Amino acid sequence: MSPTTDWTVFHVLSASLLIYLTWKAVVFFRFLKPRDEHAMRTVAILVLGDIGRSPRMMYHAESFAENDFMTYLVGYGGSKPIPSLETLPRVQLRYLSEPPTVLKSLPFIISAPFKITHQIASILKELLIRIPEPPEYLLVQNPPSIPTLALVALVGRIRGCKVIIDWHNLGYSILALKLGDGHLFVKIAKRFEATFGQSAYAHLFVTEAMRNYLVNEWDLRGQKVVLHDRPPRHFHHSSAQEIHDLFTGSNSPLARQTVLTDFLPELNLPYSTPFTDTSRPEDTGHPTPVNVPLAPPLSVTSQTYTQVEPPILRPDRPALVVSSTSWTPDEDFGILLDALTIYEQRACVMNGSSSGQRKLPKLLMAVTGKGPQRQEYMNKVNELQKSWKWVRCISVWLEAEKYPVFLGSAEFGVCLHSSSSALDLPMKVVDMFGCGLPVCALNFKCLPELVKHEKNGLVFNNSAELAEQLESLLSSFPESPRLAALRRSLDQATHKAENTHPYNLEASEEWEWSSWNENWNHKMKPLVAGGVRV
Repeated sequence: MSPTTDWTVFHVLSASLLIYLTWKAVVFFRFLKPRDEHAMRTVAILVLGDIGRSPRMMYHAESFAENDFMTYLVGYGGSKPIPSLETLPRVQLRYLSEPPTVLKSLPFIISAPFKITHQIASILKELLIRIPEPPEYLLVQNPPSIPTLALVALVGRIRGCKVIIDWHNLGYSILALKLGDGHLFVKIAKRFEATFGQSAYAHLFVTEAMRNYLVNEWDLRGQKVVLHDRPPRHFHHSSAQEIHDLFTGSNSPLARQTVLTDFLPELNLPYSTPFTDTSRPEDTGHPTPVNVPLAPPLSVTSQTYTQVEPPILRPDRPALVVSSTSWTPDEDFGILLDALTIYEQRACVMNGSSSGQRKLPKLLMAVTGKGPQRQEYMNKVNELQKSWKWVRCISVWLEAEKYPVFLGSAEFGVCLHSSSSALDLPMKVVDMFGCGLPVCALNFKCLPELVKHEKNGLVFNNSAELAEQLESLLSSFPESPRLAALRRSLDQATHKAENTHPYNLEASEEWEWSSWNENWNHKMKPLVAGGVRV
């Protein structure tokens, strides 16, 4: 087994003991009166992972703080969080300590008990000691289920907090991807999750399907609210100026991408990029060649803005398509590889016709995110694209402030998420919709709660269907009728939601859109606004 699998299995092996000890602790503390001197309007949010890579929990923290809650966001460091969390006065980021580095040099069988003990101790230290007054609410992300659900049950009992579980997915179903549904460890993990996840002050769900399943299977107790993922209010389709600034900056997402040599159109930074240009030659519809001197976009001697030539999108630009992934087994990247191979073959045939007119554009597929399978698949990609002329695929990682601008620079998105439980929805699609991008999404059970075929995106079942969708959306690019129709449909849904009263969202069309803030204030705010003590 790999180290990752070993670590997961060890957590599951610890589940039986942890269930027993935690249950005994809860029983013991039942005879003690929980503290009721809460710091009213206070919430602690626990993320057993990188805070900067947990967008939904960061948005929760932002919304709580904007509604006058003192907000403690507890989790691991690594990626930079969204800017608002570092500026809002009512937000405190509390980073869990990493295990001592000396443990890395020890055999797994010796280091693992110390790692899990350190993890449990660091979580309890933050929730029981470093947060001085008992929070009114304790919000936890699930998965991971082990050991977080047991720990928040214990902390909730000791400090009298109202525990809220935000069900993103099912932890045991993710483990089943590695070990199989019938494995003993999977059964133990499922029992653990059902036992400690059954009772809470409230349960949040990312889909209607997840709520229905868990209520029926596990008889969840507490208030139950479906809180669909929605994009934050600052997400939008990027303007030509924003695209130009992103790709002329010193940290351009395309910097150091050697596979793009001789693939992108000629450019002359900072006056032109692969996607934008500031020149206006009257006798041609194409940007000025790289060897022709250009006037700067803003003259340093100009006293007015009349001499400014704002950037425009280049007609000869490659089609930028994005796919955000966590590089995990529940996302089959092989489907995208096969589809790109088919697109390359079709582009060679169609663009090689005697008419000389380019019918399909060059396709630049940018895959964002980090994860365990990234290097494996990128090695396959790099081998394939050595012989490709019309397609390139790159992997990029963007900080939180650049991520929406990059998404908004693309033509559309591709989602490969299939869900280990078939009950959750990919937040990456939510981000893309927020940036005005239609999405081609792999079909699975509850996807229609988010992606409506031919309305805000297209649904595919295999690589051949995805390849056909890539071709149809990019035919005659940049003037693609099918892509333009999907953009108009998505835009209409967005504007319709903006004009809908926030407390009457369900009265409108089933597939219309809204921002995270509107949805949170409609669904979550009534749940936490009472201020009733436990």
